[in-house]
Amino acid sequence: MQKLFRFKALKCWNVLKHMLYYLLFKSLCKGFETMTTQSTLKKRQLYLVVGVFAMLFSGVLYAWSILKIPFKEIFHFSDSSLALSFTVTMCFFCLGAFFGSIICKKLGVRPTLIIAGLLVGLGFFLTSVITADMEYMLFIGYAFLAATGIGISYNVIVSTVCAWFPDKKGFCSGCLMMGFGVSTLLLGNLISLMFENENIGWSRTYLILGTVIATVLIISALILKAPSKDVVLPTPKQRKTAKSENFEARDFKTSEMLKSFTFWRAFVCMAFITAVGNSVISFARDLVVSVNADNALATTLVGVLAVCNGLGRVLTGAVYDILGRRLTMICANLITIVAAGVTLVSVIVGSLPLCIAGLCLTGISYGSCPTVTSAFSASFYGQKYFSMNYSIINFNLIFASFIATFANNLLITSGSYVSPFVMLLVLAVVALGLNFTIKKP
Repeated sequence: MQKLFRFKALKCWNVLKHMLYYLLFKSLCKGFETMTTQSTLKKRQLYLVVGVFAMLFSGVLYAWSILKIPFKEIFHFSDSSLALSFTVTMCFFCLGAFFGSIICKKLGVRPTLIIAGLLVGLGFFLTSVITADMEYMLFIGYAFLAATGIGISYNVIVSTVCAWFPDKKGFCSGCLMMGFGVSTLLLGNLISLMFENENIGWSRTYLILGTVIATVLIISALILKAPSKDVVLPTPKQRKTAKSENFEARDFKTSEMLKSFTFWRAFVCMAFITAVGNSVISFARDLVVSVNADNALATTLVGVLAVCNGLGRVLTGAVYDILGRRLTMICANLITIVAAGVTLVSVIVGSLPLCIAGLCLTGISYGSCPTVTSAFSASFYGQKYFSMNYSIINFNLIFASFIATFANNLLITSGSYVSPFVMLLVLAVVALGLNFTIKKP
């Protein structure tokens, strides 16, 4: 009896012991998983901060209406030449973003960002040594090298950091775009003061800017990295949009997308909408001065335009979750029409408050474009070839930049901002007509 009791007691103890071992093992696993999750969350928060910081300095590209001042006032480069320079800048920014994704796939994040930093540094250095008879160097240094480097860094930073936030893509991209947009506000006044400082001057300002941006991008390259396959990230929550498009989604190759008439209608539509923002950015400071703003306020308002650009990207993402792709595109188009109309009226009557309102609306409408093109590409042509398809549709920026050059030529020919804004208003209305015809592929 005693032996039987001992046997049963021993058996119970063994069962209990194995249960304790199992519970201890599960507890350790859970603890390790929690530690790993916390470590991952801290790491991705660091990457987001680094990404925003890098985008903050890269966004100086949009401060062209301030950066062009010495070339206009000291070297007397023509307005048409400076407008063409901005057009070329946007072209190589787009090309840099396109090739950045290809280079990053082959070389990885770190080498690609280092290359971007070196290109920006070299571009600003060459720009800093320009003389009156070296106008071509503006195109080589700033428009080609610096813009290409910033385009590469833009693509790599956004794609790398957003990969760590599958659960908060809108929030992450919004923070990064806000950093890119707020750059002109934070750095614009500083650049203007450095230009006016006799001990610094415009040449040293460009040299300092190039050195700082290159350094920031290279440091970012040493910190940022894409998440590996074994990293566990929070899963995105499924959200139901108020308006979903009722068609069967499939993945289109880029060649198939280019054969779609729907794509070309959307492409032209986005080019016309973007052209309004591109044109205003290229002459924003002079536009505000023309309605009796002083130089300091004009510089600040260029920054406000850039901030509204970043804000528009965040707001459009939120609106898209509620209204869906179609209504969001139409709303963005309507804001562009109102922006061009309000700015046109402000120029006719010489009203500074109306001009400020027009600048803010233009910034919001221009900021909505990247979000809208991204949503359009994903919802119409699928996720499998999204990276290449999205980079192709982003080439609408190049055509928009050429329209901006034409708007500047109209300004020079007519001597008034009325003609370019009438043209931009007409294009925005035509875009709305195209918008209503965009249907499933």
